[in-house]
Amino acid sequence: MNSKPTEQFLLKTSLIEYSLDNSNRKTFKNIKEIEISDNDSSVQWFNVYGLKHHEPIKNVIQQNNLDEFLINLIVDDDHRNKVIELDNCLFLTIKTLHYINSSFSFEQMMFIASTNYVWSIQEKSGDYFGHIRERIRDNKGIIRKKKADYLLYLIIEAIIDNYFLAYEKLLEKSQELKDMSQVKPSPDFAMLIENNKQNLFILKKAISTLREAISRLEKVNLPNFETIYFSELKEQANFMIDDIDFDLQQFESSINLIFNIQSHRLNEVMKTLTVISVIFIPLTFLAGVYGMNFKNMPELDSHYGYFIIIGFMVFIALASVFYFKKKKWF
Repeated sequence: MNSKPTEQFLLKTSLIEYSLDNSNRKTFKNIKEIEISDNDSSVQWFNVYGLKHHEPIKNVIQQNNLDEFLINLIVDDDHRNKVIELDNCLFLTIKTLHYINSSFSFEQMMFIASTNYVWSIQEKSGDYFGHIRERIRDNKGIIRKKKADYLLYLIIEAIIDNYFLAYEKLLEKSQELKDMSQVKPSPDFAMLIENNKQNLFILKKAISTLREAISRLEKVNLPNFETIYFSELKEQANFMIDDIDFDLQQFESSINLIFNIQSHRLNEVMKTLTVISVIFIPLTFLAGVYGMNFKNMPELDSHYGYFIIIGFMVFIALASVFYFKKKKWF
């Protein structure tokens, strides 16, 4: 009789086995029924939902004589994107991205692959590999003519497509921020740009580590395991990184434009204040001179002294304004 953890494991486990002539999907009632074989007659895709089935997964590894180092790797459920080559199989971990409510969430996926099987372990139930299962079931394309290397290629391609989907959702919300005509020199607008830059940096880091893992896949040396497919995946990753770099440059240009607009506005204010100060400096000087309480100041006794000094001050102000206008200083 199966234990409760084993029963939960079996409920979240399935096997798709296919060859050129047929395909079938299996579920299991007993863990001993699970056989992962590397024979040339068919290809197996063994899928498990959930990362906490440590004991059942250990049993599957041991009863199928897989490299026991896999047990240590699977117990650690927080990996970066990487590839480890083991005896007669490889271990691949990928973190998939989901862009929801203006933020990214991650899902850990692990893959064990060899010439004739792929074992996928997914953190969450449900995925975006339905079109691959459909192609296997309906014999669409060339998938049933190929080995597990091509299946792994299609799975990673679907993951990269999900990266592109997250990227497109991010771009939809940030399109206006990159439009130079829509730039607003305000703290809130600058904060929106910075938040989107941080999201792009997160996405770039994820796709960059995935590209490194794909590059490592190109160099694995498993018998009859074709690596030529993965070159195309690396090109897709490079293409996405180039697009992200371009978007980051656009956001940087928007930030620089905000600073330039603010600096220009500050310069205009300072120029206006400077012009006003220059106009009033001589007037203040005259007012200061004739505000002194000396007895021997002939102008103070003049009948028209007040009107003369006021007129002279008005003349200085008008002459200053005319000069500044001529110089186009305002």
